[in-house]
Amino acid sequence: MFRFQPTTLVRGAKQTVTAVSRRSATTHAISNPTLANIEKRWEGLPLQEQADLWMALRDRMKGSWKDLTLQEKKAAYWIAFGPHGPRSLPPPGEGQKVALYTAIGVGASLTIFASLRLFSGPAPHTMTREWQEAANEKLIEQKADPFTGVASEGYTGQGQIQSPPQN
Repeated sequence: MFRFQPTTLVRGAKQTVTAVSRRSATTHAISNPTLANIEKRWEGLPLQEQADLWMALRDRMKGSWKDLTLQEKKAAYWIAFGPHGPRSLPPPGEGQKVALYTAIGVGASLTIFASLRLFSGPAPHTMTREWQEAANEKLIEQKADPFTGVASEGYTGQGQIQSPPQN
């Protein structure tokens, strides 16, 4: 039995003929009207035409670059590196929009923070200096963190104390 279908041989031969005929068709220069003002027309071209034009230029560039016309070289460079797609220039006023929205966001967060501070109750009783000193004594009694903490020998830090003394 055959490992492949005999019709694939015919299809394969047909495909190679069309590929060769396409290659020979691309050895001709792309017409100047097609490439004229490509910088201005590129964004407006349908995607299929963009792809066809780029493929035609790519096929032309596979050959000798001496055969390319100046118009083709310019078009190939512009399509590859021009300011379109992800490299397009930002729309006018985009920087001002970003600054405005950032300022609004910062202002809103400051307003929320200030209102929370204004309407919050007094500090909890654990934030007094006496409570924090008692917490330090409790940690020393329990020998908490004996290597680097409050209970270690020669400890000079504040421990739990973070509030100023009350007058």
